[in-house]
Amino acid sequence: MSTKEFKAFTATSHDATVERGVVTMSLDDLPSDGVLIAVERSSINYKDALATTASGRVARISPLIPGIDLAGTVVDAGDDGAANGFDVGARVIAHGYDIGVSRHGGYAEFARVPAAWIMPLPEGLDLRQAMIIGTAGFTAALSVVALEDRGLTAADGPVLVTGATGGVGSIAVDILASRGYEVHASSGKTEAEPYLRSLGATTVIDRAELSAQGGKALDSMVWAAAVDCVGGTTLANVLAKIKYGGAVAASGLTGGTAVATTVMPFILRNVALLGIDSVQTPISRRRAVWKRLGADLKPAHLDKVGTDVTLDGIVAMLDAILQSRVTGRVVVDVRG
Repeated sequence: MSTKEFKAFTATSHDATVERGVVTMSLDDLPSDGVLIAVERSSINYKDALATTASGRVARISPLIPGIDLAGTVVDAGDDGAANGFDVGARVIAHGYDIGVSRHGGYAEFARVPAAWIMPLPEGLDLRQAMIIGTAGFTAALSVVALEDRGLTAADGPVLVTGATGGVGSIAVDILASRGYEVHASSGKTEAEPYLRSLGATTVIDRAELSAQGGKALDSMVWAAAVDCVGGTTLANVLAKIKYGGAVAASGLTGGTAVATTVMPFILRNVALLGIDSVQTPISRRRAVWKRLGADLKPAHLDKVGTDVTLDGIVAMLDAILQSRVTGRVVVDVRG
C-alpha cells in the first residue's frame, strides 16, 4: 500500500513566494508513524491561510499539506491506533497540535496522524458537520463551556460575540442561541445581519461601535459575558462594558495583540478574562467537548454556516479568508 498515489493540495516555499496547488503524492510522502486515515473532509481556517503565505510564519515544513482539521475513516490503525481503540473502518476526526503546521494536514485524500491526537466521530454528527464545526467551532464551544463553568446562565443577561460572521463567531452565536441566551453579535459586514439573525442573534452591532480608540476604562454595563474573536482595541472596549462578575472568553487576535486597558474592570467589577486555546487542549478534554458538540452543544444551524469547496477551490478561499471576505465556515471535500 505504500506506493498508493493520491491527490493533495500543497504549499511549497520558494524564498519570498509560496507555490500552491493540487499535486499527486504517494503514501511514502506522509509521515511514517501514526494512524492512516482516508480523509473525506477538511475545512479552511485563518491559520491555514497563514500557512500558505510567505509572511504567515505558520508553516514549519515545505512542501506542506495544509489543513489543520480533518475527518475520515481509518484504513490502517497500526499498533498504536489499535491500542487506542481505533479499528479499521472507524470514523474519526483530528485537529490542532502540529497538524497542518509541521505535519501534513487534511488537504489530501490520506493523512497519517498520531493516535493520541485522534477522536472518534461523536454521535449526532456526520463527517461534514464535524468539519463545519472544526477548529473554529471547537474554539467556540470551549469559550461557551469556560463561561458556563464560571457560572454564566441565560438569566444573567445578553452575551456578546465579536467577529460574529467568522468561523468561531458564527458557531458561538449558534451555540449560545441554541442554549437560550440572548445573543448580541458584532460584525463589520452590515450585509450579514440577516445571516446572523438566522443563527439566533437578537441584536446586531456594527463593529465600529467597539473598535474606536480611546474608550473608557469603565463604561456602562451592557453584557453579562462575551466571546471575543477579535482582540486588540475591541477587547479593551468590551471589557469596559461587561456587567459585574461577568467574563470574556478571548480567542482572537485579528484586531491586534495589544490590549490597551486598565485593571479597573478586573478589580472594580470582578470581571474575568478567560484565554481560550484550541491547539494544545489535552486530548481528554478535547474528546469530552467534542462529545458534547454532538449533543447539548450541537449548533442548530450548521447548514447555514457551512459552504463546500473541492481541492481545486482552496486557493480562492484561502485568499478570501485573509481578506475577511468569508462568512461562516468553508468545508473542503477532498474527494471532489
